[in-house]
Amino acid sequence: MKDKLILTDGSVLQVESGSSLSDIRVVSETGEEMLYRWKLLTNENLKQVEVQNADGVRIVSYNDLTLESETSVIQKDGTILTSLKLRERTEVELLRERVEILENGQEVHSGAISDLGEAVSGLAEEGGLA
Repeated sequence: MKDKLILTDGSVLQVESGSSLSDIRVVSETGEEMLYRWKLLTNENLKQVEVQNADGVRIVSYNDLTLESETSVIQKDGTILTSLKLRERTEVELLRERVEILENGQEVHSGAISDLGEAVSGLAEEGGLA
């Protein structure tokens, strides 16, 4: 039985026992399977990660991880051994993400205010506002 890495969206990666955060080892049967798993490892999907042992007992939980690197090797039996290096995101990275979210929200608000201004101007020109 293998340990499990449970991602934010509930996806489960079977990992080799004894893996550490900086060297998580995953075995895939095919390249497509390896690629599918790799695509799951987004910052959004690594916001809350839980590691469970083979019996389903939580070993540890992490917040705000990021994938730093990935190395895959084709083994003699044809399976693919992937070593993933995860780490906790820094305060600067988290702040940068929050600023980006705020800036994107501000753009939406500015666009809505502009649209509202145009609608009000159009009504005023048509005599719809008294």
